[in-house]
Amino acid sequence: MSTQHPSPRVPETLFGEPEAEARWRARFSAARVSLPSWALDAPDANLYVSNASGVWELYAWDRATDTHRQVTDRPNGTMHGTVSADGTWIWWFDDTDGDEFGSWVREPFAGGAQGSRPVPALPDVPAGYPAGLAIGHELCVVGVSTDDGTALYAHRDGRTERFYASEYDAEVSALSRDERLIAIGHSEHGDSRHPALRVLTSDGFDVVAEKWDGEGKGLGALAFSPVKGDSRLLVQHERRDREELLIWDVESDTETELDIDLPGELTADWYPDGRSLLVAQFDKGRSRLYRYDLDAAAGTTALTSLNSRPGYVGGAAVRPDGAVEYTWSNAAEPPLVRVRDVNGEDRVLITPPGERAPGSRPVEDVFVPGSGGDVHALVSTPEGGAAGTPVPTVFLLHGGPHAADEDRFSAYRAVWLDAGFAVVEVNYRGSTGYGSAWRDAIEGRPGLTELEDVAAVHDWAVDSGLADPERCVVAGASWGGYLTLLALGTQPQRWAAGVAGVPVADYVSAYADEMEPLRAFDRALFGGAPSDVPDVYEACSPITYVDEVRAPVLVLAGDNDPRCPIRQIENYLDRLAERGADYAFYRYDAGHGSLVVSETVKQVAIEVDFARRAVGLV
Repeated sequence: MSTQHPSPRVPETLFGEPEAEARWRARFSAARVSLPSWALDAPDANLYVSNASGVWELYAWDRATDTHRQVTDRPNGTMHGTVSADGTWIWWFDDTDGDEFGSWVREPFAGGAQGSRPVPALPDVPAGYPAGLAIGHELCVVGVSTDDGTALYAHRDGRTERFYASEYDAEVSALSRDERLIAIGHSEHGDSRHPALRVLTSDGFDVVAEKWDGEGKGLGALAFSPVKGDSRLLVQHERRDREELLIWDVESDTETELDIDLPGELTADWYPDGRSLLVAQFDKGRSRLYRYDLDAAAGTTALTSLNSRPGYVGGAAVRPDGAVEYTWSNAAEPPLVRVRDVNGEDRVLITPPGERAPGSRPVEDVFVPGSGGDVHALVSTPEGGAAGTPVPTVFLLHGGPHAADEDRFSAYRAVWLDAGFAVVEVNYRGSTGYGSAWRDAIEGRPGLTELEDVAAVHDWAVDSGLADPERCVVAGASWGGYLTLLALGTQPQRWAAGVAGVPVADYVSAYADEMEPLRAFDRALFGGAPSDVPDVYEACSPITYVDEVRAPVLVLAGDNDPRCPIRQIENYLDRLAERGADYAFYRYDAGHGSLVVSETVKQVAIEVDFARRAVGLV
């Protein structure tokens, strides 16, 4: 039986000044909305996610009448939904308390009768973890992942047929506009981090074409052409050490690589006429939007900037009339959903109810030499700090690991700044946006590789006079929580405290309990399962170094987390307890994080209060 672990202090307030207290809380509670999606052939039927109710839920927006209604209302929130092609149904994923295991349900877009409940969308498809969904007029294709692997199903004319099953990770990637072709991503070659593509017919599920670029080079199907009868598939590839674009005509099995002269990495979607692409560029923590004309004549410029300001584009899509809708923020300015019409006018599309979230401080770039190359970090400093005076500094380590910190608004970053900390966000090896080699450099030695980069940036922060070396805190959630615990054990001299949210703490036990798609990811990352490469798992697991931890530790975890399961966290905490270490544990009823605003605010208050006390700011 697990030990009864000490609970952290839950502060009623973080700041003595009511104005400062209201400001940080408002950044989390102010209403926000995601980029709306819309029905394929009914573009007035829109769906978005908002926290306006105090919980992140799905909302329907009928543009024809400009009416909004809350669709879902669940204790732990709802994030995943879509609208059927004809706009009559809303589909959303129904899991249990954030465990990510469940089934798709549907309800009328216009809303049902009072007291009516959503119905199973595909009753003959077993429950599992979602592995892709594509809804057409006559055909629906869905993927389900379980401990047995992945199965893909097609539903048409009231009948459901399983057309693919594999012990390896796979997903439904795209459905052609005329519903004749299905694109799937798969890892039958054994590496789910670098998938291959296969295109099948939807009538007999015959293979039309296959594409795999070989070991260490993944392919991702982004979307089929929006034109009926057009078999072109937009694909993301990494043949030259970065994510770029190609167009694959699957029926003729010919491809065209797009030579787009932009730094960083690229993704895209189609314009409605199939003659242009909306290209999003991600480079050194910032993103921009462009239009790429596929029919540009020789000698003319195919690429046109859409003039999105430097910052972060969280999502973008093209309306049937050619207007581009997108979300935008930077570190100082909270996010908004904007639209750029065909005349180039740019305006706010949706204004959420209530006051807008207060702003925050900008970030600055630093590039620090590391053992694997220059490490990019984003640095923010608290307002009013004396120049040249070292300050308490928190190193916020992002999750993923295949993600990145960007010049985007973060209420979490902002509250640390308000609390008197400088904030350093490190895009360590493993991060995306810096090329395939940088992303994949952690293979075979995850965790320890990233922490070499964190150490280099930590040295820079101290040597530059930014950070007080006696008051440096390491913090992160998910993969960032894993790195936090690993840092506390392998770099104990660097850290005055650690805050680990939903972490991997005992990697072997985590592997045994986690969802199957993550097991596949771990096998690709570590070079096999724990039984195959036990020494690697031991060397890269925080519990191996638990006896070296010297700083106070705060751990937060959800009871229903399928990604970083609770048992392996308890194993680590039990070891801390045996040593009489200084630690606290906050346990909550949700999955891999909470979608309830009040719960998020409570957790943030606990985290910042814990760190402030550890470094003597309180």
